[in-house]
Amino acid sequence: MMTRNFQNFLRALGKPLVLFIIRFGELVQFLVKTLYHCFAPPFYFKNFGRQLLDMGFYSLPVVGLTTIFAGMVIALQSYSGFARFGAESAVASVVFISVTRELAPVLSALMVAGRIGAAMAAEIGTMRVTEQIDALQTLSTNPFKYLVAPRVWSGLIVLPILVFLGDIIGIFGGYVVGVYKLGFNPANYINSTLENMEALDIISGLVKASVFGFIIALMGCYNGYRSKGGAQGVGEATTNAVVSASILILIFNYILTEVFFSK
Repeated sequence: MMTRNFQNFLRALGKPLVLFIIRFGELVQFLVKTLYHCFAPPFYFKNFGRQLLDMGFYSLPVVGLTTIFAGMVIALQSYSGFARFGAESAVASVVFISVTRELAPVLSALMVAGRIGAAMAAEIGTMRVTEQIDALQTLSTNPFKYLVAPRVWSGLIVLPILVFLGDIIGIFGGYVVGVYKLGFNPANYINSTLENMEALDIISGLVKASVFGFIIALMGCYNGYRSKGGAQGVGEATTNAVVSASILILIFNYILTEVFFSK
């Protein structure tokens, strides 16, 4: 009896582990194929342009609203904290560092993951369950070149642009609160921001954005490509794409922060 219970315990413990290893192997295979087809011709520039528009231009309002309020909140919170120590003059530099290093890259990536990652998974998943991907292969069109590569390239290129614009908008939000709410002198606030500005702060955020854009596109395409089971399968793929991309964004945010700023 004890032996049977132990076997059942091992079976219950081993099944999720085996499933995880299988899924991880499938993801690695998908990643290798994606990287190869991103550099191998032919290139579908029309699809690439459409993805640039969807991921970039149409995501700008969401990113702008997110970063401007993030900058405003950081200005308020840092002022209330620094006022206890008489260090109110550090608010401008804290807003700049917080927005460029963390808030703009991470929040923008999470917003784009929720908007674009879900859309990618839903679109490709629908094509999978309706056998449109099989039809592409029948017409001698490689799905990785036609569907995946344009999305990955757009993620790599567009998200750093969105984050750079988010940096500007977020810093402006902090400026508005600092000057019109907290009573800072406009010239002093701007000078404090410029004096503490370092290229590494901006570059690290843009590098993070490129990695995050790649993750969003990869997870959206991967979950959509392997979806099955009709509408329910497409819904699960959409959810998995957003959740997995969000988790990986947070994980790689720490890894990249460790790479750039550890001593």
